Amino acid sequence: MDRAELASAIDHTVLGPETTREDVTRVVDEAVEYGMNVCIPPCYVAEAREYAPEDLTVATVVGFPHGQNTPTTKRTEATTAWENGADELDVVINVGRLQAGDTDAVRSEIAAVVEAVPIPIKVIIEAPLLTDASKDTACELAADAGADFVKTATGFADGGATVADVERMAEYLPVKASGGIGDWSTARAMLEGGAERLGASSGVEIVEDFERTRN
Repeated sequence: MDRAELASAIDHTVLGPETTREDVTRVVDEAVEYGMNVCIPPCYVAEAREYAPEDLTVATVVGFPHGQNTPTTKRTEATTAWENGADELDVVINVGRLQAGDTDAVRSEIAAVVEAVPIPIKVIIEAPLLTDASKDTACELAADAGADFVKTATGFADGGATVADVERMAEYLPVKASGGIGDWSTARAMLEGGAERLGASSGVEIVEDFERTRN
């Protein structure tokens, strides 16, 4: 893997509750400079799309961070984000319904979002909260519903991405590893475990750390 390949696998992220327009502009500038993608709050997508170069991949979130929005709200969030210029959506499942065994509701909710927009959907399963069996079920539901990726975590629950979870999830769909990835060593472990994307607020640090190891 070279620098450009690594950078293009990173969704450089700013999703905290205090995120400002200036924070988003900074992340966009850094992503452009380093060759990364961005993942930003939905309220800033239209502004970021207007500000950013056309070839920058802009992702945003749906049902974030807890996934307990109604299915109608998630569909509306998804279509609004797409209309505002989002290129990809990271959608949080309803973990409570999953854990209660209401798999039909989880599957139909994901499928409704997939059907609502013509852009890639990454399904956030919040792996730190799930048993291995529930992780398998969540990934199966995402695949059945037509999602493009599964993503480990929002970063707002205790725990983040693990190599074991990435390896497990990669049996079903391409994986975006997210949560606690702050340096090249951790990023490399996730990529070697099968992750095809990385979600990180430390995208710059990861790329610069990678470059230091090559010098």
